[in-house]
Amino acid sequence: VQLQASGGGLVQAGGSLRLSCAVSGSTFSNYVMAWFRQAPGKEREFVAGIPWSGIVTYYTDSVKGRFTISRDNAENTVYLQMNNLKPEDTAIYYCAASRRIPDDWYRSHQYTYWGQGTLVTVSS
Repeated sequence: VQLQASGGGLVQAGGSLRLSCAVSGSTFSNYVMAWFRQAPGKEREFVAGIPWSGIVTYYTDSVKGRFTISRDNAENTVYLQMNNLKPEDTAIYYCAASRRIPDDWYRSHQYTYWGQGTLVTVSS
């Protein structure tokens, strides 16, 4: 399974970006998907997750109301729409996949496959 993240860039505070993660090499709808991020000098942290159906979604508190995770099973792609971006959102964003529902969505070791990361920089 290969994950290819894209969509990062430089944006001013209050702006928006949409990240994409294209999945290939297996049946996309068999995987739960998540986005993590890692800021300089910090540990990788969970941002958002979405199971197979996409009906339920999960977010870390700091992005609730600003970020939206979604998936298009026909396009084998998961998205992260990020609005009202803040400087503290600056990080490398990674998409991750698992074939089973994580016992704890927040734990990175629950995910088997990872993309290469895309850099998001938010200027103040």
